[in-house]
Amino acid sequence: MLRRRRKTTRDRPPPVPAAPEPGRRRRARPLVLVTGFDAFCGEAINPSWQVCERLAAEVGGVRVVTRRVPCEFRRAIEVVCEAIEREQPSLVICLGQAGGRSHLGVERVAINVDDARVEDNGGNRPIDEPIAVTGPAAYFSTLPIKAMVQAMRSAGVPAEVSNSAGTFVCNHVMYGVLHYVTHAPGSSGREGHIRAGFIHVPYSEEQVLDKPGIAAMSVATMVKGVEAAIAAAAAHETDLKLEGGALD
Repeated sequence: MLRRRRKTTRDRPPPVPAAPEPGRRRRARPLVLVTGFDAFCGEAINPSWQVCERLAAEVGGVRVVTRRVPCEFRRAIEVVCEAIEREQPSLVICLGQAGGRSHLGVERVAINVDDARVEDNGGNRPIDEPIAVTGPAAYFSTLPIKAMVQAMRSAGVPAEVSNSAGTFVCNHVMYGVLHYVTHAPGSSGREGHIRAGFIHVPYSEEQVLDKPGIAAMSVATMVKGVEAAIAAAAAHETDLKLEGGALD
C-alpha cells in the first residue's frame, strides 16, 4: 500500500533544517559534494558508496566531501539537501548503481515522475507520482556532461552520456536536488551558483559472481572515472560541443 503524502511536501523543495535566510546564502567555495547510496534490492553492497569511500580528498584543486544517502524516496532528497546547506558546495555529483550497464553513465536529464518497479529500503513504492507537483516536467544536468565523459574516456574508463536516469530513487534524487538548488534562498536565476548532476555506475565485479553474463566494472576503475569527471566539471563552466546522442 502506498503511503499518503501531504501535497505540501511535494509542492516545494524539501525542507532543510537551519536553512540560511533569503539572500544570505554563503558564497560557494571550491568544493564538490559527492553522494552514494546504501545497498538496495537484496544487494550486500552499493558500488556508488564504495566509490565515495575511495575518492581522493582533493581532485582538480577542488576539495571532495562525501555523503551516504538512504535508498528511500523523499528522505534521499532531504539528506542530500541537508548536506548542501551544511557544506555549501559549488558542485554536487550524485552517484547511483545501475546494474547491467557496462559504462559509467553521466545523466543528461531527470524527469518529474516516480514509478517504482520495486520497493525502496523504506517499503515505499510510488507509481506514476510527481516528484514536485508544481515542478517542471524535467531538469537538465547543469554539469558539463560531455566534457566529463571525454575526461573519463581519456583516463581509459568506459563512459557515455545517458539520456535516462530511470524512474526509481536515482532519478528522484537528481530531479529533487536540481529542483532544490533552483529554488534555494540566494539562488540567482537558472540553478543559481550550484551546479549539479548524476552519474550511474555499473555493478562491481564482486556483485556479478552469481550473475553470469552481466556487465561489471572494478571499483578502482569507477573511482578513476569519477575523479576524472570531478576534475572536468571543475575545469569547465560550460560544456563542450561534442556528439553524445543515441539512436534508440
